[in-house]
Amino acid sequence: MSLVSISRRLAESVEKLAFAPPVACVYNPLVYAKRPHELYLERYGAGTREIVFVGMNPVPWGMAQTGVPFGDVAMVRDWLEIVAPVQKPPTEHPKRPIDGFQCARSEVSGTRLWGWARDRFQTPQRFFERFFVWNYCPLSFMLASGTNHVPEKLPAPERETLFAICDDALRALIEEMNPAWIV
Repeated sequence: MSLVSISRRLAESVEKLAFAPPVACVYNPLVYAKRPHELYLERYGAGTREIVFVGMNPVPWGMAQTGVPFGDVAMVRDWLEIVAPVQKPPTEHPKRPIDGFQCARSEVSGTRLWGWARDRFQTPQRFFERFFVWNYCPLSFMLASGTNHVPEKLPAPERETLFAICDDALRALIEEMNPAWIV
């Protein structure tokens, strides 16, 4: 199964879920940032990998903007050379606007991760010969205040349902990539 197929199945499955307060807003960049996300998968996700790095879930100024895990806008645009239209999510939190590749904020963990990859491997192609980066959960959760709400803080029934879906997608990705290590 291709990574695009895995991603589309994951996106469709999590779109069916509902989350109760205190969650006020949920973003699914696999849907509204589908094109840059799928460009990332198509360009850098084919074949097996030695190591797969797994992040938890999108943050407001990273993957939530670009559709790419740890998706600091400048790193995705300038180093990974991915730029594509990003739509608005169906419900947008006023304190966490989705501006896509026009977002002026940087995402610290994305700058660090992709900056390390760039400095160590010089080109994305050299990095992706051995490594791949995936987010376990594709959803970004926000409280009414706009504060990030991590999936671990969801009520047990919501969390267990979500994690079962994410487990299935991660298992499919691992079967496809057959890595020696998962970090």
